[in-house]
Amino acid sequence: MPTPQPPVAAVRPHSTTHHGVTITDDYAWLKDPAYPVVSDPEILAHVEAENAWFEANMAPLKPLTDTIYAELKGRVKQDDASVPVKDGAHEYWWQFAPGAQYRTWLRRPLGGDEQVILDEPALAAGHDYFRLAGSSVSPDGRLLAYATDTDGSERFTLKIRDLATGADIETVTSASVGVPVWAADSASLAWTEVNDNWRRFRIRLHRLGQPEDTTLYEEIEDKGFGVGVGRSQDRAWFVIATSDHVTSEVRLVPTAAPDTPPLLVRPRQPGVAYDVDVRGDTIFIRTNDTHVNFRLATAAIPAPGDWRELVPGSDQDYITGFRAFASYLAIQGRRDGLDQIRLRRDDGSETLVPFPEASYSVGIGANLEPDAPLLRLGYTSMVTPATVFDYDVATGLLITRKVQVVPSGYDAGQYATERLVVTARDGARVPVSIVYKQGFPRDGSGRVHLYGYGAYGIAMSPAFSAGRLSLLDRGIAYAIAHIRGGDDMGYQWYLDGKLEKRTNAFTDFVDAARGLIAAGWAREGNISASGGSAGGELMGAVINSDPGLWRAVVADVPFVDVLNTMLDDSLPLTPGEWPEWGNPITDKAAFDLIRSYSPYDNVTAQDYPPLLVTAGLNDPRVTYWEPAKWVAKLRARKTDSNILLLKTNMGAGHGGKSGRFAALEEQAEEYAFILAQFGLADAAAG
Repeated sequence: MPTPQPPVAAVRPHSTTHHGVTITDDYAWLKDPAYPVVSDPEILAHVEAENAWFEANMAPLKPLTDTIYAELKGRVKQDDASVPVKDGAHEYWWQFAPGAQYRTWLRRPLGGDEQVILDEPALAAGHDYFRLAGSSVSPDGRLLAYATDTDGSERFTLKIRDLATGADIETVTSASVGVPVWAADSASLAWTEVNDNWRRFRIRLHRLGQPEDTTLYEEIEDKGFGVGVGRSQDRAWFVIATSDHVTSEVRLVPTAAPDTPPLLVRPRQPGVAYDVDVRGDTIFIRTNDTHVNFRLATAAIPAPGDWRELVPGSDQDYITGFRAFASYLAIQGRRDGLDQIRLRRDDGSETLVPFPEASYSVGIGANLEPDAPLLRLGYTSMVTPATVFDYDVATGLLITRKVQVVPSGYDAGQYATERLVVTARDGARVPVSIVYKQGFPRDGSGRVHLYGYGAYGIAMSPAFSAGRLSLLDRGIAYAIAHIRGGDDMGYQWYLDGKLEKRTNAFTDFVDAARGLIAAGWAREGNISASGGSAGGELMGAVINSDPGLWRAVVADVPFVDVLNTMLDDSLPLTPGEWPEWGNPITDKAAFDLIRSYSPYDNVTAQDYPPLLVTAGLNDPRVTYWEPAKWVAKLRARKTDSNILLLKTNMGAGHGGKSGRFAALEEQAEEYAFILAQFGLADAAAG
């Protein structure tokens, strides 16, 4: 059998002109015109050739990959289970059977016998990919609505199951996303519909036994907006939200009377985001209308647009979310970049929930009932495994319900974590969280892996990872750069890394790496890096700007063809992405800026570091041709002999393989690739 060679994609120039500028794309042909169906034989042959090249180059690393996979699997509790959550007359939880890739969902009457309500392994049987979008039990406890995806396209089939018999009694649709929400009478449910372009455009109401669904709300005004539906904490209202990345609008429909015309809380106003919860006749609103870090306000149901301030906005306290429980508000936020949970009572008194470490991540967990005298929380830190707490509101005590078990063993005392602050080139102070094994050298001789994302206002929490121990135990420190574009340091931190300030995210990441070098953590060329999706765009930008800084780079499902994607408004997500990146179709300044940093457009004849790229053929978020085109262009232009690999999952989407162990196989491959580039493959294989 001939040895696979690096695939060389055919060059077929395709030119377009925008704002008087002609752009030539040599690899535009890799986009199948029939997408989302990918059936062009030449395109498939090229993708398969890249996969063969990946397999050939990873084959020598198989002993290391197998060793790491065994380590990763050994840190997974085979019969893991969640902490039960009470909802009415039952409590609900999930568990894994030993060796199972997927969860089994159960319930039991309080004090009664358990019942399997959903068996994911049975549903996944015969499929290479499986994902449960979510499930919801009807208020009367008789029915289960659940939605599944078996190809990674994120178009979920919604079914209804009779829990008494275990039989599915209706298939509602094969074009849903999100979790379905039941009406109060258990006879109808609301669900979110996607169109052929994977746009969340409509909320539908399905009545049991009826062939035609009615429309609760359809987003007609702006095709850049997507809709979703949830339920207020008091269960009295469907909460229908429509938004892009910066502007939102909410409508309320009574769950007891879903035929009621939706109640608009307040009309959309460009740049103003808000979300709501309801308790009785009071609407609680979190909004950035008067302060960038959000405030809380209230309104009466009869006058939903008349907002009265409850908690003012603050430069110090960033409000990220809240729940309106019957006896208090649980407010989630961040102070100086550190997560906080505070409880506010109707008399204005507040309690700050205490936590045991100086740096950690915490969030409000599953609390299904209208009130939560025991508030369920999820907690972790870089050295503390995931922990489930119940906070006793009456006594102020934190009750530990579960601590993540690492079956192969974990001694937190062998590791340490620090939070550094690096001064970026424009004076911004960028936090970096780092975890390492005790004894890590600080003389520049060490090795560091640096992770980043930096987009959409999504913070990268300093959380525990059992898998990460495979790097730490081999002498590699793991760092997270909390760069602009995320909201780690407040909403302004997000605004300072998007649109015309987008390049701040890239320079922050480079400056974080140089800050680690200056502090003695590593030398230039001894830092590996990784990021996925928008974080993959970050990887593409920093290897263009500073290729010699990195020992190796992993770019998962990377959003690298930014300009072409933002110029194509027929793609599923493009119109909704313009508030994040800019609209280069109508705005020449946005066109020029995106063109200046788009990783694909800025590949040049220079040395690049070793690079591993992943993609999903069915990915609706970052289409497969973005990484395929990028790798083709890199292979044609780079001047080095460093390894360049592309792996495309042929039956998966944005998240890669499904199943808890299958996902570990891909993590093991990426860790083996990184270790090999550090020259640690032989010594680390075990």
